Amino acid sequence: MKLFEHEAKTIFSRYEIPIPFGELATSPEQAQEIATRLNAPVVIKAQVLVAGRGRAGGILFAQSPAEAELAAKRLLSAEIMGIRVQSLLVEEKIPIRKELYLGITVDRSKRSYIAIASSEGGMEIEEIATAMPEKIFKVFIDPLVGFRSYHARQIAKKLGYEGGQMAELASILLKQYKIAVEYDAELIEMNPLIETTEGKFVAADTRLIIDDSALYRHPEFKKRLIEEAEAELTPQELEARRSGLAYVRLEGDIGVIGNGAGLVMATLDVVQLYGGSPANFLDVGGGASADRMAVALNLVLSNPQVRVVFINILGGITRCDEIAKGILEARSRIGLLKPMVIRLVGTNEEEGRRILTEAGVPVLDSMEEAAERAVEIAKTEG
Repeated sequence: MKLFEHEAKTIFSRYEIPIPFGELATSPEQAQEIATRLNAPVVIKAQVLVAGRGRAGGILFAQSPAEAELAAKRLLSAEIMGIRVQSLLVEEKIPIRKELYLGITVDRSKRSYIAIASSEGGMEIEEIATAMPEKIFKVFIDPLVGFRSYHARQIAKKLGYEGGQMAELASILLKQYKIAVEYDAELIEMNPLIETTEGKFVAADTRLIIDDSALYRHPEFKKRLIEEAEAELTPQELEARRSGLAYVRLEGDIGVIGNGAGLVMATLDVVQLYGGSPANFLDVGGGASADRMAVALNLVLSNPQVRVVFINILGGITRCDEIAKGILEARSRIGLLKPMVIRLVGTNEEEGRRILTEAGVPVLDSMEEAAERAVEIAKTEG
């Protein structure tokens, strides 16, 4: 999960890493008010979850509150890399002597964190690695030992600092590592970390990405992740999520319903093997009650491209006779007019087949045979 810059800076501030004075604005008027309070030249930064926003025009400078208002108006009416700008961080402009890069990320090949630093901050670390690899310093962090003060001093010294500045920079590095560990970070950056004209260090821009699998330890962010994910879903995907189903719309014309993600994936593959094109992925999970099947069929049929529905059920704990009843009741509820191909195997399959067959719904034994039949029908219906 990516945090907005202002969220990351709030965390950095809690760990006593120096950041510029600033506030969040959601309107040009607020930006003007903040610039007035800061009473200094300001930087106005679009709060979007993408890298490279500066080059895309997402960072503007203002010498006065009036300029800040105009810059904010411009940014709040813009899109940065396809993302609408909803808020801005208005901060004091820091006098720069030098820009540094300090980051910690996960090296999956070594199964450890790695600290990365460069004396050339202000650009993406990948660009520095390509253009000036000699300017990058790395320290692999043994998870059993951790990131120690001598590691931090070693990096600060390689960046060209000594004495009090080396100690200050090492302290910031140690705090950054502490954030990484305590927030389960996949990536944490200060880019640039500015050395001011007075010789102090300020994190001018920060980035923090938290491992999604660890969000149960950070409930303050978990709710937002769900809301953001739901905002990106189609209405059908959102309805599926609310109903406890897994649904993804695809480009084909054969609707697919199955119980179990692996079985549904195999169904998609066998449909394509026989020359067909799946219209969706839909996993009803471990149960196929009438209610769940009705929702599943509605979701599949909400796609006007669907010509036939292929239901592939492997009954384990879920009984095939209950599944059969659910299919018939769901079909009756929604008035299904599209042809169905059903493969039903597992617990109580004989009874399930009998229920469907007596209702005039043919049931096939083989997934391959059923997929081939569905493809034939789709081509005929087309």
